[in-house]
Amino acid sequence: MDGGLPSCKRQRKPKPNLMPVPPYCRKSENEKCDKEYKPILEVSDPGKILLLTESLINISTIDLEKKLNVYVKNETLAELVFIIKINYLSRDAVVQVLGEKVLDTRFCHSITCGILKQVIDTNHSALHELHEFECTLQQFLLDLLVPNQNLAKVVTVPILSKLKRGEEHPLSVLICVVNSPKEQELITKVVSEAYRFCLPILDNTTKLEEESRIKKQCQSLLHVARKFYSHLDDLNGLLREIMSEARRLANAERCSLFLLDPDHIHLVAKVFDGVVHEHVSTEVRIAKDQGIAGHVALTGKLLNIKDAYSHPLFYKGMDEATGFRTRNILCFPIKDEKGIIGVAQLCNKIEGDFDFFDEEIALAFSIYCGLSIMQSLMYKKMLEAMNRSQLSNELMLYHMKVPQEDVAKILLCTNRHAYLNYDSFNFIPKRIRVSETPCQLIRMFEDLHFFDLLRIKRDEFVKFSLYVKKGYRDTPYHNWMHAFSVTHFGYVLIRQLDLIKEGYLTPLEAMAFLVSCMCHDIDHRGTTNSFQSESGSVLANLYSSEGSVMEHHHLAQSLHILNTDDCNFVEGLSHEDYLYFLDLLKKYILATDLAHHFNLFEKHQDMVENGFNKSDPDEKYAFMCLLMTCCDLSDQVKPWEAIRVVALQLYNEFFKQGDLEKSMGKTPAAGMNRDEACIPDLQMQFATDICIPIFTTLASLCPKAEVLINNINRNVLCWKASKVVYPKLTKLGMTSLEILNSTQVDDEVKKFLKSRPSFTNLTEEFDYDTDTDADA
Repeated sequence: MDGGLPSCKRQRKPKPNLMPVPPYCRKSENEKCDKEYKPILEVSDPGKILLLTESLINISTIDLEKKLNVYVKNETLAELVFIIKINYLSRDAVVQVLGEKVLDTRFCHSITCGILKQVIDTNHSALHELHEFECTLQQFLLDLLVPNQNLAKVVTVPILSKLKRGEEHPLSVLICVVNSPKEQELITKVVSEAYRFCLPILDNTTKLEEESRIKKQCQSLLHVARKFYSHLDDLNGLLREIMSEARRLANAERCSLFLLDPDHIHLVAKVFDGVVHEHVSTEVRIAKDQGIAGHVALTGKLLNIKDAYSHPLFYKGMDEATGFRTRNILCFPIKDEKGIIGVAQLCNKIEGDFDFFDEEIALAFSIYCGLSIMQSLMYKKMLEAMNRSQLSNELMLYHMKVPQEDVAKILLCTNRHAYLNYDSFNFIPKRIRVSETPCQLIRMFEDLHFFDLLRIKRDEFVKFSLYVKKGYRDTPYHNWMHAFSVTHFGYVLIRQLDLIKEGYLTPLEAMAFLVSCMCHDIDHRGTTNSFQSESGSVLANLYSSEGSVMEHHHLAQSLHILNTDDCNFVEGLSHEDYLYFLDLLKKYILATDLAHHFNLFEKHQDMVENGFNKSDPDEKYAFMCLLMTCCDLSDQVKPWEAIRVVALQLYNEFFKQGDLEKSMGKTPAAGMNRDEACIPDLQMQFATDICIPIFTTLASLCPKAEVLINNINRNVLCWKASKVVYPKLTKLGMTSLEILNSTQVDDEVKKFLKSRPSFTNLTEEFDYDTDTDADA
């Protein structure tokens, strides 16, 4: 026997059985019948579950819901089964399939309250009657159920997926089983056992479709950005493109886009999507704090309205005017780096209501909108700067600079340039030599004591005046002598109506008034505002958005001259007075647009009826605008010999514009058409409809101006007398201008005036003083 230690093999310790032994693998019948665990499937057939999960491959969520609905329906013998998906972010319940029927418009409803919220909060199945559900969902169900099923029973089973890493909210669905003969507990187990295996597939498919949707939206946004930046040179075109893309992205019927005005007081819409009704104006303005769009502009927060007519901020009047029926609204702000610049409002989602995903795409879309709009506005400003530079260069090339010798010549002039009745309403300033006019301006300023009271430098004022004089073009009517005549009439108003003495104006306001008269038509092109806009001129491109195209140009050129070296004669004013002067200059020049006067008509009538309060800034502004209009029309109150020459100049200019319009293929207005115009009729109509009401308003506020109305009435009768010779001379082939320039017209009017001594006496003699022969 071997004396060594006996050998032994190392035995492996058996591992415990990690999985329960299947019944068919157990050794004894007792083991087979021994149930040591709770079965996973209590009421479901494993084979059917396997076949169901096998069929849920590579299909959409809609097809998934159909198959799941059919399985639960067959297992519970229900009349109908459908799935309600819960979106935790938007707190919405969504139904897109009922049984095997796909809804044309998916149902979407808030779950902030009601039976659905109760089921979700308790996480237990519940039995409800059909009438307890939301009305719209009831209608969908009743269309699919057997008639007279208003009292149908619905078992609602909540299914909640397990929260995975990185997820904030799990997928939650409510399975609704309608009219099943089975018990609620059995129905709950059938649904729970099926969705234990099928919910992950539904979850993954839903996420895949969501990722695909987000990808498409990102691609759409990139496409939108490319389209937007191709419209930077046309803001209206860009706004139309924004509205079109917003409608497409959100699948909405209509879109409105409002931009905040520069003062951030109103939201303005000039471009509309869809058909514009005849009752809707070409521009809509709403207060920043009114309506749905105003509320969004004020708060800066998106607003999703499911039922427009039940919302307190919704205005029904627009629907009534256009015939459009608004169901739901998605309104969101458009911002740049400085804040809100506008608001977009989508109406009527084509399928259902606007949901959380629409809100997300709207907010992302608004960023692109804000960037593109601001880039467009900056591009427009750049073009405006280029146009201003072009106009300034054009002006400087057209007119030579003022030599210092010309300034010295005016300052050293010893001629008094005195005229009889210089400060009379009937004085005719256009008879003064052009070379004398700068000296006459100095005379007016001296007579009103502006140099002393306001510390005005004479040399700078003279240089400014000479630049302004050179700034006028050689047009038939709107030339320097027209500006000088307007300025002289302003001076006469100050003297004759005692505007400074009576407290209507301060010396600073009176000086701004006369300077505005000097500059009010500087660089006039001999055409109207409408012609500038219709012809698409550089001026129209620069100023058309502001209105009063020519007046804004006159103001810009005036400020340009004022800022020229040695021309700022008001720099000695205090800072407050200097800013006030510039503000007055702007207001008074813009007031020479007759359209502006008509806007103040009601204000003027109120002043006439209730009296003029000189201390009220608004009434004082309206009064000064009235004075500017009267000065601009002052030729109409002059004697016949003056107004006849003015008419020749004016209609010569008008007819030239009419000829330009004809060359452009357009039909000019009657007053611009040399082949059709009857000058006496046009003058009588203008005097009756425009001049008499304006000067009547002035006379009501300042009774000393009553004589001006008499002068206009006299001239109306003179025009009426001149018509006697028109038919005969027209037959001879003479044009309207040729007839007006003929001696026959003058003879006929003089004959009429001799028959009316009261009118003849109104014509005061114009004569030079003793030493007016020398030029300045």
